[in-house]
Amino acid sequence: MPRLILLIAVVIALVILVKRVQAMPPHKRRSGYLQLILGVAVVATVLLTLTGKMHWVGAAVTGMLVVARQVLPLLIRAFPLLQHFTRQQKSTGQRSEVKTSILKMTLDHSSGELDGEVLAGPFQDWLLSEMNRDQLRDLFAYCTSEDVDSEQLLASYLEQRFPEGWGDTTSEGNAHAAESSGMNRSEALAILGLDDDASDEDVVTAHRSLIQKLHPDRGGNDYLAAKINEAKDFLLNA
Repeated sequence: MPRLILLIAVVIALVILVKRVQAMPPHKRRSGYLQLILGVAVVATVLLTLTGKMHWVGAAVTGMLVVARQVLPLLIRAFPLLQHFTRQQKSTGQRSEVKTSILKMTLDHSSGELDGEVLAGPFQDWLLSEMNRDQLRDLFAYCTSEDVDSEQLLASYLEQRFPEGWGDTTSEGNAHAAESSGMNRSEALAILGLDDDASDEDVVTAHRSLIQKLHPDRGGNDYLAAKINEAKDFLLNA
């Protein structure tokens, strides 16, 4: 009977853990499943070792695998060369970044494509490209209720992803799209995708390239065009 109770408890725990992994953003599920598998392996190894059904060598090998799994990310962050060989991003071109309290949006300069990460709220840590229309609709409603800038930033992504028509994403926030938001130098450089040593010529060139892709007259978005203009003005007048 005690073994049966233990088995039932283990099964219930596994079901709960699997559901938690399934609730993660898609780009994090692989890591979540891997950690779950390693955790199960460690528990099984400990139990088998304590009951004398596994040789200590097997336990040692399992422990080394777990340690390697935990240490590898630290090594990758510590050595840029390893980052070069493990990077999986498709684009290696210049990128711009606009951040609000809820979203971090990136623009690939070469393709003009937008993507973003949710920083807060019910979809925290999700990538916009992973979300379906219904999820994006819920996120837009959340942004509308919480933060005007986030609402406008998400609207720019929705307009690009659903060119056939997303729906009514207009709001009072449009009236505030061009207002100054207390931008600092690092934010302005991130918006234009420039390094800290960028010259005025670099600023003008980056602005011209981006505004051609995102200007409202070319089907772009008022909010992003306003942020790009604000970033250029800030850097040239600093």
